[in-house]
Amino acid sequence: MMLSIRRACLVFILLSTAFPDLLFAAEKSSAAIFVKDGLTTPGQPATVEAKLVSKHLVLIAALGGEPLELVVDGKVVAEALTGWDGRAFLTFTPKAQGLVSVQVRVGKSPRVDQAEGQGNLVVWEKRQPILVIELSSLREQPAPSRVPPVGATIESERKPLADAVEELGKLTQFYYRVIYVVEGRDGFHRSAEVREWLKNHKFPTGYVLTLPVIDTNTMGTKIDELHAAGWRTVKVGVGRSKGFAEAFLQRRLEAIMVPEPSKGDVPRKAKVAKDWKEVRKKL
Repeated sequence: MMLSIRRACLVFILLSTAFPDLLFAAEKSSAAIFVKDGLTTPGQPATVEAKLVSKHLVLIAALGGEPLELVVDGKVVAEALTGWDGRAFLTFTPKAQGLVSVQVRVGKSPRVDQAEGQGNLVVWEKRQPILVIELSSLREQPAPSRVPPVGATIESERKPLADAVEELGKLTQFYYRVIYVVEGRDGFHRSAEVREWLKNHKFPTGYVLTLPVIDTNTMGTKIDELHAAGWRTVKVGVGRSKGFAEAFLQRRLEAIMVPEPSKGDVPRKAKVAKDWKEVRKKL
């Protein structure tokens, strides 16, 4: 018992010496905000989802009970408190279609320092045709290697496939809208990474949708949800994985696989394009 008390006291002294702000809140905590994209139609309310996390070296965790503000065109249009998991849901009703750049920032908080995050609110008419694009079908994949990679993969350094930017630009210039689907356990951080990558490589703007895993079940469930919400023009999927394609085919929708996979990875009735120049011919 005495030994446990001594250890607890030692830990307290070390923490109070090295990290006094953790124990006494003498200074505000440093934080970061991540924002997911929202999807809606003109005149209909949309929910923008944001997450506030601590940036402290020894405490990377969600921050609950903190005020967040949604800013559009320099004006605060919504406010909400973060829950126990650091998430907040802010509602805004856009009037016109297009892409609305939104900012989420920390409001008046005695505990958390100022922070902000960026996201997109995608406002489309439901009659507009939509292409669903698996992000991996747009990017070069690392060459297979028997040697385990050293360190984390730097996603920002992945290059687009040849002609992907130009061809998708043609498809979206006058006709299609685009939903980009990407796999990621942390949808908030992943959304920010993907938006940055798309912007840096000059891809058409669109709605970034993150799923914990891209397979027939998760992608199929999301298609059903979009259809149930009135997005009936979600009819074509362009992807790289077999599971992604099968989710569309099982619902009697079109699926195009690019670049051309091996024969065993092509589901029956799926279309195949050897490169992005062929994708337009398949639509």
